Amino acid sequence: MRSTHLHFDMQLGRKKPESIHNRDTSCPFCDRNSLTDVLEQRGSMIWLKNKYPVLQDTLQTVLVESDECDGDWSVYSKEHVRNLLAFGVEKWMEMEQSKDFQSVLFFKNHGPYSGGSIRHPHMQIVGLHQYDYLHQVKESDFEGIVIDQEDGVEVTLSTQPRASFFEYNVVLSNYDRLGRMAEYLQILAHWILNHVNPRFQSYNFFFYHWEGKLVAKVVPRFVTSPLFVGYSIPQVANNLEEVVREIRSHYF
Repeated sequence: MRSTHLHFDMQLGRKKPESIHNRDTSCPFCDRNSLTDVLEQRGSMIWLKNKYPVLQDTLQTVLVESDECDGDWSVYSKEHVRNLLAFGVEKWMEMEQSKDFQSVLFFKNHGPYSGGSIRHPHMQIVGLHQYDYLHQVKESDFEGIVIDQEDGVEVTLSTQPRASFFEYNVVLSNYDRLGRMAEYLQILAHWILNHVNPRFQSYNFFFYHWEGKLVAKVVPRFVTSPLFVGYSIPQVANNLEEVVREIRSHYF
């Protein structure tokens, strides 16, 4: 029987530090000498096991993005975002290819509405032993109006978002263009934090392997719509073409 839910360890969850709202909390990722279960370090980036693995029947790992506690994808150098995405994708694929998991999640939380608890920029790679995330994914999730495209990679605005009014997709069909994918993700993070979401300052990256392609979905985060929470009804804005024109005017 296929698993439909993940179980959350509430007792362990209560012990997790919280530094997004409480900036007086000591940052665990800044105190690098105290980090344990480090799997690999590459420059200022560190991949390690999650000290608070609250999701049962999983292997939770964290990719600390840099030694800058107030850093973010929107302000990193282009070289750093390219190296960061390459590192993350490499470790994600290693976990997938290990065959130890039904599926492996790769995602990023940023900001108080994103579902994260630690301000220091990081991504997560989580192996699910009994859950296949692809059962919840469909082709239309990644279809949309083209904002910009180059050989092997394109960025779109979803016409059928999974949950949010605005969801942006970066679709990579040629893995040699992974560096350009990273640059597109940086543009979208900057767009969200400076033009879409300056008050809430929150977004997520979600990564998928789909039909031989690598897809990243970038989602601005606000208070979740009650229509989605209560009825799983996603909403889409009626001004998508206008938004596409505005993004192009700023970045392309």
